[in-house]
Amino acid sequence: MTRLAALSFASLLVLGSAARAEEAPRPIRLNQTGLEANGPKRAVMADSAKTALDWTLLDASGAVVASGRTKAFGDDAASGEHVHQIDFSAFRKAGDGYRLRVGAAESRPFALRARPDGRLTRAALSFFYQQRASVPIEARFVERPDLARPAGHAPDKATCFDQADERGQVWPGCDYTLDASDGWYDAGDHGKYVVNGGIAVWTLVNAYERAAVLKRPGALKALGDGSQALPENANSVPDILDEARFELSFLLAMQVPDGKTLKVPVGKQKPVDGKLALTAIDASGMAHQKIADRYWTGLPTAPADDKQVRYLYYPTTAATLNLAAVTAQAARVWKTIDPAFSARCLEAARRAFAAALRHPDIYQLGPFTGSGGYGDGDLTDELYWAAAELYVTTGDANAEKTLRASPLFLASPTAGTRSTGDISWGSVGALGTITLALAPNGLKPAEIAQARANLTASAGKYLSDDIGQGYALPYAAPGYPWGSNSSVLNRAVVLGLAYDFTGEIAYRYGAVDAMDYVLGRNPLDRSYVTGFGARAMRNPHHRFWARQANGAYPAPPAGVVSGGPNSTSMGDDVAKTMKGQCKPQTCWTDDYRAFTQNEVAINWNAPLVWASAFLDDTMR
Repeated sequence: MTRLAALSFASLLVLGSAARAEEAPRPIRLNQTGLEANGPKRAVMADSAKTALDWTLLDASGAVVASGRTKAFGDDAASGEHVHQIDFSAFRKAGDGYRLRVGAAESRPFALRARPDGRLTRAALSFFYQQRASVPIEARFVERPDLARPAGHAPDKATCFDQADERGQVWPGCDYTLDASDGWYDAGDHGKYVVNGGIAVWTLVNAYERAAVLKRPGALKALGDGSQALPENANSVPDILDEARFELSFLLAMQVPDGKTLKVPVGKQKPVDGKLALTAIDASGMAHQKIADRYWTGLPTAPADDKQVRYLYYPTTAATLNLAAVTAQAARVWKTIDPAFSARCLEAARRAFAAALRHPDIYQLGPFTGSGGYGDGDLTDELYWAAAELYVTTGDANAEKTLRASPLFLASPTAGTRSTGDISWGSVGALGTITLALAPNGLKPAEIAQARANLTASAGKYLSDDIGQGYALPYAAPGYPWGSNSSVLNRAVVLGLAYDFTGEIAYRYGAVDAMDYVLGRNPLDRSYVTGFGARAMRNPHHRFWARQANGAYPAPPAGVVSGGPNSTSMGDDVAKTMKGQCKPQTCWTDDYRAFTQNEVAINWNAPLVWASAFLDDTMR
């Protein structure tokens, strides 16, 4: 391990992610990891007063160093509270032990930082190493010895599902076995999914590509070789790309070999008498949707103790387009780093793109007991994204034709359809526009400018949402969905890019607001990231980081983000008791059983890495 990587985990040990007693909630809420000395500084307090209140800022000695009046925001629908906002951005002296006071209410002590420390970026990226399949997680690369574990699913070989599903339909299987070792476990379970892997890989690689294209030396160093505690951290390759490549290895392995005929459901079907109509197709070049257990494993279960039979589940157009998109992206990013790997990725991208055009309507029509579905009935966005990545990498005329024919051409994340809504595994249209706006390509300068303008317009909409929220975050919704924290963090990605494109500081401040919410400025006075903050999440829904369920298992490492409040899909036993009893931002419990609220996932941690790296890189 390099000295830098060792230092990074020494710093994480100081956090004491599971050892210290949890503090009681405080009435004044703010980012529990501290604030930027030269950046925006806001706190929120719930109070019934209709008019502004006096506030004071105290230093570590108790002296008053700043004062002002709160903004009486009023009733806040998302939190159910009557709130006041405290803005003390004008005070810029770095230091520790500051406290805000309003009447008898006082915040816990906090720091004002003059420069980034990089801890959150390193910890958030370490999550992916600790989700790796097929290899042991070594004690020398993690913050605590109890987080080390033997390899699970080593090797991870499977043939196609050939059993009866829960409808009683017997699937025909296939005549081959794939070695789909490596990759990341998707979330709290042991499944590995191409669709969710696609957006997670893209986000990590895009964080690097942003730094490389915009020539950001600080970000390149923070994400570079030796920045992480990884087995590969001294190979002259940026560590963030080493981590992404581990998942790409799995994704490449999920591609159907040439010459294979499979029976799959074609088109948007509804089961007739419990059965789907299966059609034989040439599946060459398509991607299997997932590799997963036949049945759900118990909780907790260490990966090495998972004895379930694993299967490949039939290929889908969505998985195939995800594969095409991320391997096309990888082909250009690795072109000079590893030309042979770049060529392999480009070949896979071209095969997958051709297969998806040949079979545009093969949908995930599960469910299958033992794994998540990731079903998506609108693939317009996946096709646009894959075409954009392939075009930027190769200039391919067919990709350009598909790109320009798409109704999403240059569309922003707020274009008004599910395909271009908040970035998520099922809404990837904006990823294509981001790539066209950021990476050098053959579009006309006016078109690239339009892509940037559309993304900036979305960022402006997010700032408008920010103004309308009592807790001042760039997100507004009548209900908070499953994984709401990832929606907030993905908005931080768009806000960050808008800042990069325009230099307008308001967009960066919006990204700060998003991070402040996730790290404690919320009505629960919770940091949703393990190990960061006085009241950090501790009990994720996870089969290995499961100390709450069984003391023989470890508590989670630092840097893992919870899915967050969920008021729209309250299906677990904990959430069911809260249904109709909580406001959107408060529908959350730190309980391992609350999988709809407190699971973790690769596509949620990826924008945490991106946003944290961006904020560190642009801190003044």
